[in-house]
Amino acid sequence: MNSRTATCLFFGSQRCIRGVVASKRHCARPAAQNDPAEKTKFNPGPTTKYDWIGPPDRLSNLRPIIYHIPENETPLERKLRHLRQETEDWNHEFWTHQNVTFSKEKEEYVHSQLKAKGLTERDERGRKRTLNSEEMAVFYKHFLDKNCIKHASYNREWYQRNFTITLLMARVALHNVWRTLTGQGRSKGKPTVMPK
Repeated sequence: MNSRTATCLFFGSQRCIRGVVASKRHCARPAAQNDPAEKTKFNPGPTTKYDWIGPPDRLSNLRPIIYHIPENETPLERKLRHLRQETEDWNHEFWTHQNVTFSKEKEEYVHSQLKAKGLTERDERGRKRTLNSEEMAVFYKHFLDKNCIKHASYNREWYQRNFTITLLMARVALHNVWRTLTGQGRSKGKPTVMPK
């Protein structure tokens, strides 16, 4: 496959903007219906010096990030990068599942309410019927009440992960300041390679 074909498959209909790339969760091949969180194996070139941020994922609505791997990455920096990536993946999976469940239950609710009123899904002009805001408020409240424990658990985990990431970032920053003050700088050893 030549680079033009790969670029077309990767970016699809997304417009490439400087510093922004298509989501690594968007596949070059069609995603399987039963796995909405499937990811591509795309990695930016080894010469990139920045994190790559993609457009919002169509299911989770989160912007994916491909983290830059610095040359001669220290074990502490590697631990931080892995924790950030694991947190992003965990977050993506949670919101993908949550959003798919929400959409499915919302459609079922709208359909049942229309059926109870004796209405079809489409009006006489072929437009999709909707419910008013008061009727939808009943669904929204029920959905939030039903998922309250799940959301509270998600929030606890999210705060724990972010606190750990913040502490690791502080440790990395202090380590880098210490290396600069002592004149050690980055070692000229073998650079870290991207995992395949």
